[in-house]
Amino acid sequence: MSEPTMHQGPRLPWRPLSALLLLALGACATQQDLQPAVKALPATQLGLSEPQPTSSAEQPQAWWLAMGDEGLNQLVQRALAENPSMAVVRTRLQRAQATADVVGAADKPRLQASSEVSRQRFTENGLYPAPIAGSDRTIGTLQLEGSWELDLFGKQRAELEAAVGQTRAAEADAQAARLLLSTQVVRTHLQLARLLAQREVAQRTLAQREEVLGLIRQRVQAGLDTHVELRQGEGNLPEARQQIEALDEQIAVARHALAAFTGQAPDALRTHTPALVRLQPMAMPAVLPVDLLARRADVNAALWRAQASGHEVDAARATFYPNVDLRTYAGYNAIGLDRLLQPGSVQWGLIPAIHLPLFDADRRRASLRGKIAEQDAAVASYNQTVLQAAQEVADQLGMAQSVARQQAEQRQAQASAEAAYALALQRYKAGLGSYLTVLSAESGVLRQRGLGVDLQARLIDAQVGLAKALGGSLDGAPTTSSPSASSSSQTPRVALGGDRS
Repeated sequence: MSEPTMHQGPRLPWRPLSALLLLALGACATQQDLQPAVKALPATQLGLSEPQPTSSAEQPQAWWLAMGDEGLNQLVQRALAENPSMAVVRTRLQRAQATADVVGAADKPRLQASSEVSRQRFTENGLYPAPIAGSDRTIGTLQLEGSWELDLFGKQRAELEAAVGQTRAAEADAQAARLLLSTQVVRTHLQLARLLAQREVAQRTLAQREEVLGLIRQRVQAGLDTHVELRQGEGNLPEARQQIEALDEQIAVARHALAAFTGQAPDALRTHTPALVRLQPMAMPAVLPVDLLARRADVNAALWRAQASGHEVDAARATFYPNVDLRTYAGYNAIGLDRLLQPGSVQWGLIPAIHLPLFDADRRRASLRGKIAEQDAAVASYNQTVLQAAQEVADQLGMAQSVARQQAEQRQAQASAEAAYALALQRYKAGLGSYLTVLSAESGVLRQRGLGVDLQARLIDAQVGLAKALGGSLDGAPTTSSPSASSSSQTPRVALGGDRS
């Protein structure tokens, strides 16, 4: 008597599944040798702390208010609202946000309704028997269709993180554009104020030379001077008027630039007259903490792009793994619209699927190599941005310190020149000195007056440059009491990786 056999149940295709699994593992292993070649520059190499990406909302705003000029504030606000370049930046940000929304919806289930009606003649020699065969029939379909691609290997997640990173980089770009535009407006406003101050010096020079010319004429009539001194005095007037005209030309150009920045007609600011005395120098910090450098929008944008490129590499690697998705449908289908909604016309289906390309002529490897190359380029760009940021901070800080020291020396030189000119003019009036001595002393005074205006404007411009280099603000750092009187023993210093004496 034979022994009873046990029921084995349906036999699963283990061998084909095992072969498919081995092929998948082999395909996944073919990309492990592709790795990035460029590494992020260690912040400690520059004496900096490691930066962290920040939201654009954390970026400092309205930094120009520290200068205390209401006219400047109105110009900057109008430029940020009306300048066409800001509209371009905003549209780029909106496009990046829309792209992130599209990518973010990729891993969500999708459901759609469909309705279809067709008129069809059925062949007499096909699959359908009579009376359908050889007849003309109307076919109707009404159903819901759903699909869901399972993100088992993180492809959609990596793509979403990359898109979010690009959106945040676009936000940082928008902040950088705001900072650049506001800095251009401030510097042009400052340049206009410098030119107007120089014009005042030139006007005082012209008036001074007219007074001296009147004195020369009196001395010529008294027989104390010759026509040589008279011709010299007369020749100085056209030169002074020519300098005023040249300054008027530059003033007009500066006003046109401000009008363009603020989206106005070229002559809209022809009466705009800023003054250096109304521009308050910003308080210089005694120590510049490293976290101020992390406020720079371009550093944040480069960091976000480098991180986004890394997520794009992850998404490209995920293409080497199987793609699993689920599809389903449920609804009605019938031959003849009069029977479409009958219970017997109900149909449904569930279709799980696994897809794994086994041979694609190295398309996935080529795509991965391209993404890795983009990541290397993004990391290299970030390294360059950090290096440039550190250099700009050092340059602007050194410039501000140097100009402050030059300004202190210039004040002493101007006081001496003014005293020498007054003494030379007194001696000339008393007949104890020559007119050449007066001209020489006058040249020194005029040079020092103009230099004083330039140094004052350069000091404010250097502080504006430092604020821009630090992302648009000097807030968060202890300040010195007098930015224009800092000495070599009390100059600001940069705390790199900690407070260093």
